[in-house]
Amino acid sequence: MPRPRLISSGGAFCLAMLLGLCVVFLLDPVPVQKARNAVFDQYQRLQPRAYQEVPVRVVDLDEESLKRIGQWPWPRTQVADMVQRLEQAGAAAVVFDVLFAEPDRTSPEQLLRGNLLPPTLATQLAALPDHDEQFAEVLKRSNVVLGFAAEQSPRDGGPPMSRFGLVQQGPSPLAFVPGFQGAARPLPQLEQAARGLGAMTFRPDADGVVRRVPLFVSLGGELRPSLVAEALRVAQRTGRYRIVSSEAGVQRVDIGRVQIPTAASGELWVYFTRPQASRSIPAWQVLDGSAPPVAGSIVLVGTSAQGLQDLRFSPLGGIIPGVEVHAQALEQVLTDTLLLRPGWATAVEGLALLLGGLILGLLGLYARALLSALLMLALVAVLNAAAWYGFVAHRMLLDLFTPSLGLLLVYGAASIVRHIAAEREQRWIQEAFSRYVSPNLVNHLVAHPEQLALGGQRQSCSFVFTDITGFTTMMERQKPEAAVSLLNDYLEQVIGIAFRHEGTLDRIVGDAVAIMFSAPIPQADHQRRALACALEINRFAQGYVAALAERGIAFGHTRIAVHSGEVVVGNFGGSVIFDYRALGDPVNTTSRLESLNGQVGTLLCVSSAIREHCPEVPMRPVGEVLLKGKAEAVAVFEPLEAMAVPMNDCDEDYEAAYHLLASRAPEALAAFEALAAQRPKDGLVAYHLQRLRSGEHGNRLVMASK
Repeated sequence: MPRPRLISSGGAFCLAMLLGLCVVFLLDPVPVQKARNAVFDQYQRLQPRAYQEVPVRVVDLDEESLKRIGQWPWPRTQVADMVQRLEQAGAAAVVFDVLFAEPDRTSPEQLLRGNLLPPTLATQLAALPDHDEQFAEVLKRSNVVLGFAAEQSPRDGGPPMSRFGLVQQGPSPLAFVPGFQGAARPLPQLEQAARGLGAMTFRPDADGVVRRVPLFVSLGGELRPSLVAEALRVAQRTGRYRIVSSEAGVQRVDIGRVQIPTAASGELWVYFTRPQASRSIPAWQVLDGSAPPVAGSIVLVGTSAQGLQDLRFSPLGGIIPGVEVHAQALEQVLTDTLLLRPGWATAVEGLALLLGGLILGLLGLYARALLSALLMLALVAVLNAAAWYGFVAHRMLLDLFTPSLGLLLVYGAASIVRHIAAEREQRWIQEAFSRYVSPNLVNHLVAHPEQLALGGQRQSCSFVFTDITGFTTMMERQKPEAAVSLLNDYLEQVIGIAFRHEGTLDRIVGDAVAIMFSAPIPQADHQRRALACALEINRFAQGYVAALAERGIAFGHTRIAVHSGEVVVGNFGGSVIFDYRALGDPVNTTSRLESLNGQVGTLLCVSSAIREHCPEVPMRPVGEVLLKGKAEAVAVFEPLEAMAVPMNDCDEDYEAAYHLLASRAPEALAAFEALAAQRPKDGLVAYHLQRLRSGEHGNRLVMASK
């Protein structure tokens, strides 16, 4: 297909995709809702509401209160006592986020129902007042709001009693507020005695998280306020609500002196704070008189006890008591720190998707790859920065992240169409890529395809070789499948570390890995990169071994060597397959140094060629090592970080003992014996001590094997 025709048909496909995404966005299915809610949750997690001292407190029926006073429900006389104490302490309103739907089981009347008591005791009990009646008498004299539970199934008796007047401005809000068919109500005598009745019910989102609190609900076609709304009304001693609505939904609810902008559903978006200990008062402290002052406060009574099952998922993560959701909603109303989700927000988000998609589609089809990618990132960044600014500066909930996902889809589709022709032209390069494994090598060959040829060149490189001790034994002791799974997981992490440091994977042989630096792209700091890579591999390997050991799985320690030198680097092989690698003495030396670890008791050895380029990394000398088959010794060092007991700055005691060893001083033996007693796990100290005890002296180490 000719390239212009391909782009033309691809452009039609991208436009159709964009229009489809706009339709899906406006239909607002559950996945879109979840994505939007996740964005709003992230806003709150990044910048939660700052807690301010306001007259809102929670009397918590917590585990300690249940332990001290007894299981819930408590006798209504005790609840009445708590209400009286709070009233005497000056509470503006006492609001119960608990339902008193059943008679008090400790009332005399309830105890007499079984007819199991002696007549004399039964007569005495019958003369005692009913607990619920006593509670009702206290409610009549107090500023108390009781809760009811709105339900989807109808119940006899209709909606709860109303204690309020209602002024409506605009269309009826019944079509917009959360709708329910029935309600579990308090006992009639309690309902009649309370100053207010509010719906305790939340409407969690699809993921179970409570993000909004209704101010009004519809019960069988009648409006009833929520617990939060009634708390504000009763605390202000006002008897009327005012609801402002339009064709788009509820706009605002006025309660006394407070004006509350709402979502179209008449719900208040809750702006959460981090947990605050000062917000709650244990119920037992109220009953024993040790509670802090609550004068002028709206006091909500609820529970954080797990057994009472009033726990909710919070946008900040974790679980909080349901009563705290009510409390936080009241706090933000009183401090005027309300979250706003304007009615025009969805239109703005949809317009951003449509216009942004058109722009990015054209860029993806016709602009150069780098330019289009930069403009795409800039557009997405600007949109999301604007949304974040709206939240930070104006507490406005705008979701421009979810439309951004649609923009990325459109841009991705356009880019794919734009570059299909180019990919066909470069098919031969892609086939050559399959012969390589390292990302930096692939990127280099994309930029320099002329280097896809046999041959090599001299280049100074650094090498990191790793091997696992006892891997063959581990393979014999475990099922092959399990051992291979562990090895694959290990190799994936090691190779990932190498790639993060921009190393090139030279080869994998069983459990051994060879990594080179400064090839194919020269790296001026290849010695530093190699050492940093080796140290990170060592940290990972030790953690991996420890994690497996906790699971009862034995996994060998990783031995690592780092060396540097001039080698020949290039493509070796034939026309069937290329093998990109380095050849030369430094490669062999690195391999021997890796084996040296097992003989001298270290896990990480580096040569002087590495050490002299990394003077800032603390190391201690291993010795002047004459490797088998070599004519000249190599100065070898161990980074302090890789010691059995890591050190940060220096190892003065070892340095002093090593100096005695190097100078062949007789005191060397005693120095290393003292070190070995202090460090029974220091393998290098143990190695030198063994040499000294066997009669060897000096720091020249002659290796008899590879």
